[in-house]
Amino acid sequence: MQKVKSLETWLIVIAVGYLALVLLIPAVAVFYEAFHLGMQPFWEALQQREFIEAVKLTLIIAFISVPLNTIFGLCASWVIARNEFKGKAFLMSLIDLPFSISPVVAGLMIVLLYGRNGWFNPLLEYFDVKIIFALPGMVLATIFVTFPFVAREVIPVLQEVGTEQEEAARTLGASDWQIFWRVTLPSIRWGLLYGVLLCNARAMGEFGAVAVVSGSIIGKTATLPIFVELAYKNYQTQTAFSAAVVLGFLAALTLIFKEILERKTKIKEV
Repeated sequence: MQKVKSLETWLIVIAVGYLALVLLIPAVAVFYEAFHLGMQPFWEALQQREFIEAVKLTLIIAFISVPLNTIFGLCASWVIARNEFKGKAFLMSLIDLPFSISPVVAGLMIVLLYGRNGWFNPLLEYFDVKIIFALPGMVLATIFVTFPFVAREVIPVLQEVGTEQEEAARTLGASDWQIFWRVTLPSIRWGLLYGVLLCNARAMGEFGAVAVVSGSIIGKTATLPIFVELAYKNYQTQTAFSAAVVLGFLAALTLIFKEILERKTKIKEV
Protein backbone atom coordinates (compact mmCIF):
# COMPACT_ATOMS: atom_id res chain seq x y z
CA MET A 1 0.00 0.00 0.00
CA GLN A 2 2.86 2.32 0.86
CA LYS A 3 4.51 1.55 -2.48
CA VAL A 4 1.28 2.37 -4.33
CA LYS A 5 0.98 5.78 -2.60
CA SER A 6 4.64 6.48 -3.30
CA LEU A 7 4.12 5.66 -6.99
CA GLU A 8 1.06 7.93 -7.13
CA THR A 9 3.02 10.76 -5.54
CA TRP A 10 5.84 10.40 -8.06
CA LEU A 11 3.39 10.30 -10.96
CA ILE A 12 1.74 13.51 -9.70
CA VAL A 13 5.14 15.19 -9.31
CA ILE A 14 6.14 14.14 -12.83
CA ALA A 15 2.83 15.36 -14.30
CA VAL A 16 3.00 18.72 -12.51
CA GLY A 17 6.66 19.14 -13.43
CA TYR A 18 5.93 18.32 -17.07
CA LEU A 19 3.04 20.80 -17.22
CA ALA A 20 5.15 23.46 -15.53
CA LEU A 21 8.00 22.92 -18.01
CA VAL A 22 5.79 22.85 -21.10
CA LEU A 23 3.00 25.30 -20.20
CA LEU A 24 3.42 27.26 -16.98
CA ILE A 25 7.03 28.47 -17.24
CA PRO A 26 6.73 29.60 -20.91
CA ALA A 27 3.50 31.47 -20.05
CA VAL A 28 5.14 33.16 -17.06
CA ALA A 29 8.13 34.09 -19.25
CA VAL A 30 5.84 35.77 -21.81
CA PHE A 31 4.07 37.83 -19.13
CA TYR A 32 7.38 38.75 -17.51
CA GLU A 33 8.87 39.98 -20.78
CA ALA A 34 5.71 41.97 -21.52
CA PHE A 35 5.46 43.69 -18.13
CA HIS A 36 8.96 43.78 -16.63
CA LEU A 37 9.45 47.39 -17.84
CA GLY A 38 6.07 48.45 -16.49
CA MET A 39 2.65 49.08 -17.97
CA GLN A 40 3.61 52.09 -20.11
CA PRO A 41 5.69 50.15 -22.72
CA PHE A 42 2.94 47.53 -22.83
CA TRP A 43 0.22 50.10 -23.63
CA GLU A 44 2.45 51.87 -26.14
CA ALA A 45 3.05 48.57 -27.95
CA LEU A 46 -0.67 47.92 -28.15
CA GLN A 47 -1.31 51.35 -29.65
CA GLN A 48 0.87 50.75 -32.72
CA ARG A 49 -1.03 50.91 -36.00
CA GLU A 50 0.39 47.55 -37.14
CA PHE A 51 -0.86 45.86 -33.99
CA ILE A 52 -4.34 47.37 -34.33
CA GLU A 53 -4.49 46.29 -37.98
CA ALA A 54 -3.43 42.76 -36.99
CA VAL A 55 -6.19 42.57 -34.37
CA LYS A 56 -8.76 43.86 -36.87
CA LEU A 57 -7.69 41.31 -39.50
CA THR A 58 -7.75 38.46 -36.98
CA LEU A 59 -11.27 39.37 -35.86
CA ILE A 60 -12.52 39.76 -39.45
CA ILE A 61 -11.19 36.31 -40.41
CA ALA A 62 -12.76 34.74 -37.32
CA PHE A 63 -16.03 36.62 -37.94
CA ILE A 64 -16.26 35.13 -41.45
CA SER A 65 -14.87 31.62 -40.95
CA VAL A 66 -16.57 30.64 -37.67
CA PRO A 67 -20.21 31.17 -38.83
CA LEU A 68 -19.48 29.37 -42.13
CA ASN A 69 -17.95 26.41 -40.30
CA THR A 70 -20.84 26.41 -37.83
CA ILE A 71 -23.35 26.05 -40.69
CA PHE A 72 -21.21 23.39 -42.37
CA GLY A 73 -20.71 21.55 -39.08
CA LEU A 74 -24.43 21.45 -38.35
CA CYS A 75 -25.28 20.19 -41.83
CA ALA A 76 -22.54 17.55 -41.83
CA SER A 77 -23.45 16.42 -38.32
CA TRP A 78 -27.11 16.05 -39.26
CA VAL A 79 -26.30 14.02 -42.36
CA ILE A 80 -23.85 11.73 -40.56
CA ALA A 81 -25.77 11.23 -37.32
CA ARG A 82 -29.24 10.78 -38.85
CA ASN A 83 -28.47 8.71 -41.94
CA GLU A 84 -26.79 5.45 -42.92
CA PHE A 85 -25.19 5.51 -46.36
CA LYS A 86 -22.24 4.18 -48.29
CA GLY A 87 -19.17 6.30 -47.84
CA LYS A 88 -20.16 7.53 -44.36
CA ALA A 89 -16.82 6.47 -42.88
CA PHE A 90 -15.01 8.14 -45.78
CA LEU A 91 -16.96 11.37 -45.20
CA MET A 92 -16.01 11.36 -41.51
CA SER A 93 -12.38 10.77 -42.48
CA LEU A 94 -12.56 13.78 -44.80
CA ILE A 95 -13.90 15.91 -41.94
CA ASP A 96 -10.98 14.79 -39.78
CA LEU A 97 -8.44 15.49 -42.53
CA PRO A 98 -7.36 18.95 -41.21
CA PHE A 99 -6.43 17.30 -37.90
CA SER A 100 -3.85 15.11 -39.64
CA ILE A 101 -2.49 17.53 -42.25
CA SER A 102 0.12 20.12 -41.37
CA PRO A 103 -1.30 23.65 -41.61
CA VAL A 104 1.66 24.57 -43.80
CA VAL A 105 0.70 21.85 -46.27
CA ALA A 106 -2.89 23.14 -46.19
CA GLY A 107 -1.62 26.60 -47.09
CA LEU A 108 0.48 25.20 -49.93
CA MET A 109 -2.55 23.36 -51.33
CA ILE A 110 -4.47 26.64 -51.44
CA VAL A 111 -1.52 28.33 -53.18
CA LEU A 112 -1.37 25.51 -55.74
CA LEU A 113 -5.07 25.97 -56.52
CA TYR A 114 -5.44 29.77 -56.39
CA GLY A 115 -1.89 31.08 -56.86
CA ARG A 116 -0.39 32.67 -59.98
CA ASN A 117 0.36 29.27 -61.52
CA GLY A 118 -2.60 27.55 -59.85
CA TRP A 119 -5.38 25.54 -61.46
CA PHE A 120 -7.99 28.26 -61.00
CA ASN A 121 -5.76 31.22 -61.82
CA PRO A 122 -7.14 31.78 -65.39
CA LEU A 123 -10.67 31.95 -63.99
CA LEU A 124 -9.59 34.29 -61.17
CA GLU A 125 -7.77 36.58 -63.62
CA TYR A 126 -10.82 36.68 -65.88
CA PHE A 127 -12.99 37.91 -62.99
CA ASP A 128 -10.11 40.02 -61.53
CA VAL A 129 -10.27 38.26 -58.16
CA LYS A 130 -7.24 37.93 -55.92
CA ILE A 131 -7.13 35.03 -53.44
CA ILE A 132 -3.49 34.54 -52.46
CA PHE A 133 -1.82 37.30 -50.42
CA ALA A 134 -5.27 38.72 -49.74
CA LEU A 135 -8.15 38.30 -47.29
CA PRO A 136 -10.02 35.56 -49.27
CA GLY A 137 -7.00 33.25 -49.16
CA MET A 138 -6.54 33.81 -45.44
CA VAL A 139 -10.21 33.07 -44.82
CA LEU A 140 -10.00 29.91 -46.94
CA ALA A 141 -6.95 28.71 -45.00
CA THR A 142 -8.66 29.38 -41.68
CA ILE A 143 -11.84 27.63 -42.76
CA PHE A 144 -9.80 24.58 -43.81
CA VAL A 145 -7.97 24.16 -40.52
CA THR A 146 -11.02 24.86 -38.33
CA PHE A 147 -13.94 23.11 -40.05
CA PRO A 148 -13.80 19.80 -38.09
CA PHE A 149 -14.36 21.36 -34.67
CA VAL A 150 -18.11 22.01 -34.78
CA ALA A 151 -18.95 18.75 -36.58
CA ARG A 152 -16.79 16.66 -34.25
CA GLU A 153 -18.51 18.10 -31.17
CA VAL A 154 -22.09 17.92 -32.47
CA ILE A 155 -22.07 14.44 -34.07
CA PRO A 156 -21.71 12.48 -30.76
CA VAL A 157 -24.38 14.65 -29.12
CA LEU A 158 -26.84 14.05 -31.96
CA GLN A 159 -26.17 10.30 -31.85
CA GLU A 160 -26.70 10.22 -28.08
CA VAL A 161 -29.92 12.24 -28.19
CA GLY A 162 -31.48 9.89 -30.75
CA THR A 163 -34.52 10.49 -32.96
CA GLU A 164 -37.43 9.72 -30.62
CA GLN A 165 -38.29 13.35 -29.79
CA GLU A 166 -37.95 14.44 -33.42
CA GLU A 167 -40.24 11.63 -34.59
CA ALA A 168 -42.79 12.52 -31.91
CA ALA A 169 -42.77 16.16 -33.04
CA ARG A 170 -43.19 15.09 -36.66
CA THR A 171 -46.24 12.95 -35.80
CA LEU A 172 -47.76 16.05 -34.14
CA GLY A 173 -47.46 17.95 -37.42
CA ALA A 174 -44.28 19.96 -36.84
CA SER A 175 -42.35 21.05 -39.92
CA ASP A 176 -38.67 20.21 -40.41
CA TRP A 177 -37.65 23.76 -39.44
CA GLN A 178 -39.84 23.64 -36.29
CA ILE A 179 -38.31 20.27 -35.35
CA PHE A 180 -34.80 21.61 -35.77
CA TRP A 181 -35.44 24.91 -33.97
CA ARG A 182 -37.57 23.65 -31.06
CA VAL A 183 -36.39 20.05 -30.57
CA THR A 184 -32.96 19.38 -32.07
CA LEU A 185 -31.18 22.68 -31.42
CA PRO A 186 -32.02 22.87 -27.68
CA SER A 187 -30.72 19.31 -27.29
CA ILE A 188 -27.37 20.00 -28.92
CA ARG A 189 -26.87 23.65 -27.90
CA TRP A 190 -24.05 23.07 -25.38
CA GLY A 191 -22.14 20.74 -27.70
CA LEU A 192 -22.64 23.23 -30.53
CA LEU A 193 -21.42 26.16 -28.42
CA TYR A 194 -18.41 24.13 -27.30
CA GLY A 195 -17.52 23.36 -30.92
CA VAL A 196 -17.97 27.01 -31.94
CA LEU A 197 -15.73 28.06 -29.07
CA LEU A 198 -12.94 25.70 -30.12
CA CYS A 199 -13.37 26.75 -33.75
CA ASN A 200 -13.08 30.42 -32.81
CA ALA A 201 -10.01 29.82 -30.64
CA ARG A 202 -8.22 28.01 -33.48
CA ALA A 203 -9.30 30.64 -36.02
CA MET A 204 -7.78 33.48 -34.00
CA GLY A 205 -4.61 31.53 -33.17
CA GLU A 206 -3.91 29.90 -36.54
CA PHE A 207 -0.43 30.62 -37.88
CA GLY A 208 0.98 28.09 -40.37
CA ALA A 209 -1.68 27.96 -43.09
CA VAL A 210 -2.43 31.68 -42.91
CA ALA A 211 1.28 32.58 -43.02
CA VAL A 212 1.71 30.63 -46.27
CA VAL A 213 -1.19 32.27 -48.12
CA SER A 214 -0.93 35.77 -46.64
CA GLY A 215 2.62 36.73 -47.50
CA SER A 216 2.97 38.01 -43.92
CA ILE A 217 2.99 41.70 -44.81
CA ILE A 218 2.93 43.56 -41.54
CA GLY A 219 0.16 46.13 -41.34
CA LYS A 220 -1.66 44.57 -44.32
CA THR A 221 -1.89 40.77 -44.27
CA ALA A 222 -0.43 39.94 -40.85
CA THR A 223 -2.82 38.45 -38.33
CA LEU A 224 -2.07 38.63 -34.63
CA PRO A 225 0.04 35.40 -34.46
CA ILE A 226 2.00 36.48 -37.55
CA PHE A 227 2.45 39.95 -36.07
CA VAL A 228 4.02 38.39 -32.97
CA GLU A 229 6.53 36.47 -35.06
CA LEU A 230 7.41 39.44 -37.31
CA ALA A 231 7.79 41.81 -34.37
CA TYR A 232 10.11 39.37 -32.63
CA LYS A 233 12.21 38.84 -35.77
CA ASN A 234 12.49 42.62 -36.15
CA TYR A 235 13.90 42.86 -32.62
CA GLN A 236 10.74 44.55 -31.30
CA THR A 237 10.77 42.26 -28.29
CA GLN A 238 8.47 44.37 -26.11
CA THR A 239 5.88 44.63 -28.89
CA ALA A 240 6.06 40.92 -29.65
CA PHE A 241 5.52 39.85 -26.06
CA SER A 242 2.78 42.45 -25.53
CA ALA A 243 0.88 41.05 -28.52
CA ALA A 244 1.54 37.53 -27.22
CA VAL A 245 -0.09 38.54 -23.93
CA VAL A 246 -3.18 39.63 -25.84
CA LEU A 247 -3.29 36.23 -27.54
CA GLY A 248 -2.84 34.60 -24.14
CA PHE A 249 -5.70 36.69 -22.78
CA LEU A 250 -7.94 35.47 -25.61
CA ALA A 251 -6.89 31.89 -24.83
CA ALA A 252 -7.74 32.44 -21.15
CA LEU A 253 -11.18 33.71 -22.11
CA THR A 254 -11.64 30.59 -24.20
CA LEU A 255 -10.73 28.37 -21.24
CA ILE A 256 -13.18 30.24 -19.00
CA PHE A 257 -16.04 29.82 -21.47
CA LYS A 258 -15.03 26.18 -21.99
CA GLU A 259 -15.21 25.54 -18.25
CA ILE A 260 -18.60 27.25 -18.03
CA LEU A 261 -19.95 25.16 -20.90
CA GLU A 262 -18.60 21.94 -19.42
CA ARG A 263 -20.26 22.72 -16.07
CA LYS A 264 -23.57 23.54 -17.75
CA THR A 265 -23.37 20.33 -19.79
CA LYS A 266 -22.78 18.28 -16.65
CA ILE A 267 -25.67 20.01 -14.88
CA LYS A 268 -27.88 19.24 -17.85
CA GLU A 269 -26.83 15.59 -17.86
CA VAL A 270 -27.64 15.30 -14.13
